[in-house]
Order: sequence, then structure tokens, then C-alpha cells
Amino acid sequence: MQIARRYLIRGEVQGVGFRYFAQRSAARHQVHGYVKNLDDGSVEAFAQGPENSVKDFMEDLAAGPAHSRVSDMEETVVEPERAYSSFRIER
Repeated sequence: MQIARRYLIRGEVQGVGFRYFAQRSAARHQVHGYVKNLDDGSVEAFAQGPENSVKDFMEDLAAGPAHSRVSDMEETVVEPERAYSSFRIER
């Protein structure tokens, strides 16, 4: 069963390779969607895929890459979108 989640990640998450980390994690867990920097310094990610894959992806986001510091992560349940057949970095 496909599920979808939107994540808002706050902390030291820009300028530390967070989006590339998320893209590699999504590939590893076979999750589709996107990740992008927001103007307020946070990062937004949309992920869809099998429930266990999305959960594993979320755990990776919560940990972040080596030079990041995730201070808060908000998860929102959303409907899967047909527009995503891969995971991409948006600008």
C-alpha cells in the first residue's frame, strides 16, 4: 500500500548537503517525491512509497547528514500524488 508524507525539517539543515543526503536515502528506500530548501532556512520533503520505506526514509531525515543538526521535524499525512515517479531535488 502506497502512503505519502510531507516533512518540514528545521535546524542546521541548509548548506550541509541535506538535500543530497535525502535524495540518496530516497533511492536506497525506493521512495518517490522531492526535497527543497525553504526561504526560512528549513527543508521540505515529500515522500511516497510503501509504508515501511517511507518510515525508514523519515528516520534518515530525522538523523540528517553528518554536518547537520535537526532540531525539529513536522510530519503531515497527505494523499499520494501520481506526479512523482522518482525523487528529485527542487529549487
